[in-house]
Amino acid sequence: MMTSHQEFDEDFGLSGLAGKFQYPHVPLDDADAAAALVTVMAEEWDGSYGIWLLEDVRRLLESPLSDDLIVRLWLAATATHFDPTRHGMSGRDWMERIAALCIDRIRQGDRTTTSDLSEPTIDEGLTRSVLEQVRSVGPVLSEAAVTTSHAVPLPDIVAPLEKVIAEVDADLGFRLFLRVMKAYFVRISAVRQASLLALGERFGYNRDVIDEGCLNVWPELD
Repeated sequence: MMTSHQEFDEDFGLSGLAGKFQYPHVPLDDADAAAALVTVMAEEWDGSYGIWLLEDVRRLLESPLSDDLIVRLWLAATATHFDPTRHGMSGRDWMERIAALCIDRIRQGDRTTTSDLSEPTIDEGLTRSVLEQVRSVGPVLSEAAVTTSHAVPLPDIVAPLEKVIAEVDADLGFRLFLRVMKAYFVRISAVRQASLLALGERFGYNRDVIDEGCLNVWPELD
């Protein structure tokens, strides 16, 4: 039985993990350090974090998304701070590695894995609302991913986010979208921040999952 995500007071699952892949926490060319960080995160919340992380990863692995899109999603969410392809791993290889590390952690505790994924978020209204948020900041987000000085330019990150939201799971897609916004420090208005918080409430998130103090809010943009 998974811990309710309402209990998390910070981002969780794959989006939460991606937020930890920021230099200097993980050396840019150290795959062992990357795997070690996954293991550490999987142990958080008495292992509940690992269960949510496994759920997110399995959604991508069982989805029709191409390997290229999975790689782009990961690179966008981490601002390209860790590129699995530089270590001989495809996007799906890296997701499989994360899944294996989570399963190892889960089996060490008093929990069991399940072969069945929980039902994805299929509320059409929620899905439309998330897509509207992504599309409304798409040009600014794309520009930030290309011009941000600390990151390798990463064009076309909006399309992968849209595909996850529309074709995989709106819940996971929303969290990945927020993580990309935070990774590239995209400026938003206080009105948009309020809209994102309200959307998070519809998903049942703790407020801190949405903001974490990492959203780049500029009230003067209103």
